[in-house]
Amino acid sequence: MSVPPAGAPASARITSAGLLALVALEILWETRLAPLSPTSAWFAVKALPLAALLPGTYAGRRRARQWLALLLPWYAAEAAVRAWSEPGRHALVATAVCVLAIAVFGALLVSFRHERRREPPNPGARPGDGV
Repeated sequence: MSVPPAGAPASARITSAGLLALVALEILWETRLAPLSPTSAWFAVKALPLAALLPGTYAGRRRARQWLALLLPWYAAEAAVRAWSEPGRHALVATAVCVLAIAVFGALLVSFRHERRREPPNPGARPGDGV
């Protein structure tokens, strides 16, 4: 797996790097940094959907990034709830995950905007189509 090409917009590179960091932090959160209990390491499985989207996101595939846009709010919401309801180190790690998920989501939206601006207009489209 390689990083996005140098010609890719900065937002695409930030999205890819942030997604990789989010996958790593999700795994570390549930295994080492702040596990819920000694036997709860299996909660790290929740990082698998994000990990499955890594290759497509790095390649700049629209469909993978669309799925990522659908999943990220759920990860941010779960982290926000746990940041609010858990004490100490657990809340700190959850806050970091929440901030990172929101940052990746923002970079993803900016990359969609850049992509839309680069697309040539469709001459056969009627006003209001594909808005």
